[in-house]
Amino acid sequence: MTVLERPAPAAAPEAPARTRRTTAWLLTAGMAAALLLLVPVAAGTGAYPVPVGDVLSSVQHRIGLGGAGLDRVTESVLWNVRFPRIVLALLVGASLGCAGALMQGVFGNPLAEPSTIGVSLGAAVGAVASISLGLTFLGTWTLPATAFVSGLGTVLLVYAMSRSGGRTEVVTLILMGIAVNAFAGALVGLFIFLADTAAVNQITFWQLGSLAQATWPKVMAVLPCAAVGLAVAPLYARRLDLLALGDRPARHLGVDVERMRVALILVVALLTAAAVSVSGVIGFVGLVVPHLLRMAAGPGHRFLVPGSALGGAVVLLGADLAARTVAAPAELPLGVLTALLGSPFFFWLLRRTRRRQGGWA
Repeated sequence: MTVLERPAPAAAPEAPARTRRTTAWLLTAGMAAALLLLVPVAAGTGAYPVPVGDVLSSVQHRIGLGGAGLDRVTESVLWNVRFPRIVLALLVGASLGCAGALMQGVFGNPLAEPSTIGVSLGAAVGAVASISLGLTFLGTWTLPATAFVSGLGTVLLVYAMSRSGGRTEVVTLILMGIAVNAFAGALVGLFIFLADTAAVNQITFWQLGSLAQATWPKVMAVLPCAAVGLAVAPLYARRLDLLALGDRPARHLGVDVERMRVALILVVALLTAAAVSVSGVIGFVGLVVPHLLRMAAGPGHRFLVPGSALGGAVVLLGADLAARTVAAPAELPLGVLTALLGSPFFFWLLRRTRRRQGGWA
């Protein structure tokens, strides 16, 4: 072997990077295929079954690509009941999945999720207050509006209380989020105590999480927030990769860490508050989906952020389909179903993380 041939093995480190890129493309294709399969199946499944062929024919007819219109009842079931729910599930799932990936990147912790900074319980305070006090100043939009404003305001409060000397430390944000979550939980309990029986039932239903009340106006209310958040989030992917090296190395590499953290916290608040305001509290999507994708394709945020949005949409649509069909004709609360599936995963994830760090403290 000549001297010129000997450096060839130096190319070996490229293999893991190529493998991860291939895995990322395969995962994206798999999730997209799952989404294309789930949408017509979810549209056709329910108390009033519609064959998948009829679903596709109705869609083609509506968008002017041929097909044939169905009878009036079937068209009403599809376009006034099923499709609004499907689109809302996709928007809420994508928002929660993307918000979870951003939170884990900002905090550098795979156990972080949107509720860490109080947005979920903050939104719950606004929703529970509007139900308990009988607020109707915006009609049917009162509950979503109060939940959205309360969730966004809670995040801003956590950030303002965590800021000191022009900077915000991650540990301080987490601790402040824990404190504000505890206070918000106490307020929720107080409003439930003051509510009458009918209001308590409505509060309980909202807290369990559900997409049963999905309508096109609710879809249009979530769409602008989700579109802005999902469009902005990937722009920070490369800087999140640099932030994984630590705050100081990221600053040396030209990242304005404080400004990025503020921007991403606002994006997380926007995505999560909008989702929670129309669906209630749905947990573990923002925790489970990003971590599964990270384990499969590595920690690169250029795939992880949009991949988590796509994965969240697939998971929540599948979970909503299961919630509607597992106990038919009854319907399981969506938040309960995701918690039942997500809690064992969280326990496994916690033990796995501790083992990698040298055992339990």
